[in-house]
This record gives sequence, structure tokens and C-alpha cells, in this order.
Amino acid sequence: MPLPTEFHEIAKRINNWGRWGAADEIGTLNLITDAVVREAAATIRTGRRVPLAVPLRQDGIQTGMIPGRINPLHTMIAVNFEMFGPDTVATSDDAVTMGLQAGTHWDGLTHVSHSGRIYNGRPAGSITSHDRAAFSGIDKAGPLVSRGVLLDVARARGAERLPEGHVVTPEDLDAAEELAGTRVRSGDIALVRTGQIQRYLAGEKEAYAFPSPGLSLRTPEWFHARDVAAVANDTLTFEAFPPEIEDLWMPVHALDLVEMGMLQGQNWNLEELSEACAEEGRYAFLLSAPPEPFVGGTGSPVAPVAVL
Repeated sequence: MPLPTEFHEIAKRINNWGRWGAADEIGTLNLITDAVVREAAATIRTGRRVPLAVPLRQDGIQTGMIPGRINPLHTMIAVNFEMFGPDTVATSDDAVTMGLQAGTHWDGLTHVSHSGRIYNGRPAGSITSHDRAAFSGIDKAGPLVSRGVLLDVARARGAERLPEGHVVTPEDLDAAEELAGTRVRSGDIALVRTGQIQRYLAGEKEAYAFPSPGLSLRTPEWFHARDVAAVANDTLTFEAFPPEIEDLWMPVHALDLVEMGMLQGQNWNLEELSEACAEEGRYAFLLSAPPEPFVGGTGSPVAPVAVL
């Protein structure tokens, strides 16, 4: 269906085109200043490190639902190869073919377009099969480190996992922010936990993908009001799937990436982090999550680490 009036009205309210200049390619990552990173480093108290990525494996998250987005095909191209002759040092090498959004990943600002445009008003035609993304490729994101805040919506609602198809609303985010005991602020990276990744970890790949809780069409305004730098969650589709408005597919992607210029991440494992934050009674931490710098990429795998 065509994008409805409600979508366009929200888009106008959150639009960041030109905010950091006509040449800008990184959007809300501009909000991560040196001062923000210093404050993020100050959240470290114990040095406890919590990994947030799922393993990259050939029988990983992808089920074929998204055409071409394949799990890693991992092959050995050398095994104990004595490159310089017999009895010399031997090497083993391997290679991988995979979808850049196959596992735990960031969606780049060029991952989606709408109305013929990508972030900052550039033409969607600037993305080509030969040259990839001419603007705002994932390589432009740089060393992505900031204060992370876990918005544990499931725990705030007294649930191990949100119900199938639950639409995460601004009110849900308010409740999670209250549980966190800290206000999400400019330059933060928000991690929204639904508990849906439990399905995948239990071997239920199809159930993990669909139906799934996810973010509402109304949540981009919540993140825009707080000047959040990036958002990630623990689902395959990020937004509710099937969509909250029938036949309106991926509107939250379009609002976050195209209108706001805000990276979003999917398939993040927030289960251990949820337990750690509850144990320590604090939900803010240093988050290191730089994407792999694939030049012109529309997304990238990432192995994020929260440091408490």
C-alpha cells in the first residue's frame, strides 16, 4: 500500500535532512561527541564485559525468508599449508560468503529508501549494483562507541518475553526507561529488549522470525525527542511483524534510516545483558559496536560488547 498520511506527518516531525549540513553522511552519529564518549567511559565500574552478538554459523538465523540474505558459508582455503617449502611455518586460512545483515548487524542508512530518496535527500539511484552505496555507506559510520542504555521492555512489563506480535510503543519505552533509572539522552545508543531472541536460542528459527514483537510506527518520535544516536533490538525484523498497520511494510525502517538518519540494529542477544543489568541495578554502560567498514555497504555484521 502507498505510504499513508500518518507516515508522512511523522516523517516531517523527525526529519534531520540538512541538520548537519548538505554533505553529511552519518546522520545521528554526529550526536556522539567526545564529551558523550567520556561520559560513557565514566559508567564503567566493574569492568564486566557482556557480548551481545550471536555466533556466525552456517545454520544461523536466516531461514530464506529474505531472498539472498544467506547465513555464512565458511570454507577453508588452506589447511597447514607450508607456503615456503617443507618443514617451514605452515598456515591455515579460511573464507566466508554471507549476507552482511545475516547475523547481529547494523542496518546502514542506505539499507532502505522511500519515495526515491535516501538519507539527506539523496537519490535512491545513487545505490547501484556495481558501485554499491555512493553516499552514507556503512564504512562512513566509523568507530561507534558511546553510552548504551538497555530499555528492557520485557522486564519492565513483567515478562520473560513479549507476546507474539506485541507492538512496542512509546509508553513501553517510558516504562523501560523508568526501570533503567536513567533518562535516555543525546548521543546514547538505545538497546530495546523484547526477549524474542530466546526463540532463536532455543532452536526455534521460524518462530523467531514470525510472528515477532517489534517497534511501533510511533517510536521514531520518541528517539528523535531524545536525540538518540542509534537503536538496536533482539528481533529479526526490528519493527513488529506482521506490521501494526496491515500491508504497511517496514515504515519504521524508513523513518529511522531515511528520515532521521539513525542506524538501527537487529539480532542482538540482550539476554545476558538483561540479567547483568538487573543484578547490578544499573542499565547504562559503555557500548563498543563499530561496524565492519565495508566500503559502500548497506549494512554490516557487528560484535557489540557492553562494559559495565
